[in-house]
Amino acid sequence: MNTPPSAPGAEQACGSSVRIGALVPLTRPGWVEAGQHLLAGLELGVREVNDAGGILGRPLELVVRDTAADPGKAAAAVDELAGLGVAALAGEYHSVVARAAAARADALGLPFLCSSAVLDALTEQPTEWVARLAPAQSRGWRVYADFLLGAGHKRIAVAAQSSVYWASGARVLRDYLGPRGGTVVELDMSVLAPAAVCDELVANRATALLLLVGCPEPAVSIVKAVRGDRRLTEILIGAPAGQPEFAEWATLLGDDGAAIPFLRYLPERLGALGERVEKALREQLDAAPSFVAFEGYDTVAVLADLLRSQGADGASIAESWPHVAVEGTRGQIRFSRMPGVSVWQWAWPPIRVVDRDPADINRFRILHAG
Repeated sequence: MNTPPSAPGAEQACGSSVRIGALVPLTRPGWVEAGQHLLAGLELGVREVNDAGGILGRPLELVVRDTAADPGKAAAAVDELAGLGVAALAGEYHSVVARAAAARADALGLPFLCSSAVLDALTEQPTEWVARLAPAQSRGWRVYADFLLGAGHKRIAVAAQSSVYWASGARVLRDYLGPRGGTVVELDMSVLAPAAVCDELVANRATALLLLVGCPEPAVSIVKAVRGDRRLTEILIGAPAGQPEFAEWATLLGDDGAAIPFLRYLPERLGALGERVEKALREQLDAAPSFVAFEGYDTVAVLADLLRSQGADGASIAESWPHVAVEGTRGQIRFSRMPGVSVWQWAWPPIRVVDRDPADINRFRILHAG
């Protein structure tokens, strides 16, 4: 692996603490609740590392920067954090933002463990500097497509906004469903109002509508419009990107937010470590932790293991991705190369299709496992 020159300020990593730079969306238009859960997991992980003696006797420090779902802001934050001498980068939820951060980290030679973004091509070319915990979008969304087919849905409409992430998701669905007798009709949300979406669903005889849009808007308005249309009482509303995972969804939609299947990256049952972390996260958040909070915790577990074995040398950390074997909250974490994925990938995170139970919107039902 070609090792670029040390980033400006890298000598600061030899100070009293070992620093990790954390990228999280904490203000709008970022998905703030996702950012809060991600940060809670990262903070809990750091706190437990320090309670256990830190990194070879030195405290682990989290240096947090708000990306606000802005790729330019994320890239600038990577430059700033490199200048502060962080040993590695962690976090980010939004795929388009993570892509910008990964590109800059790759250019600087700064290890980046992406916690939650799923876009397959986080970098234009394969890189040694970036690894990821969340499953690649192509794998997760194929699991979702299998769920749709198993439930008898072959005429699928997608309400989509313009972005690389949504376009990639729509392509995965088309490529997977088409050879299996499915049809995907794309509804352009840059020109359609929620009421017009209802008319399109009727005209296209769709049996399922997938929300490939931001949350809370326009996702919430689309759900309300479809739920309120008597012509569409039998249609399935789906959200493969996971919008219903967070409490805000139930707060904004009430019963209308139930029975909307989405992808969730948690096992059916947590092991002993997962249960302990779940309890701690629940106390920290004063709410049930999402899968994103577990991704944050696991990110620190992996980086702490590498920092203990490799020190704060970025090149050594990047060279060690394929040798990682860390027990995380959702199973043992190992990284490998996967076809079509440009970064080191945890190949087997648990994937479930779940929804909120109409009988109790705060309870989740497992509908399909991938």
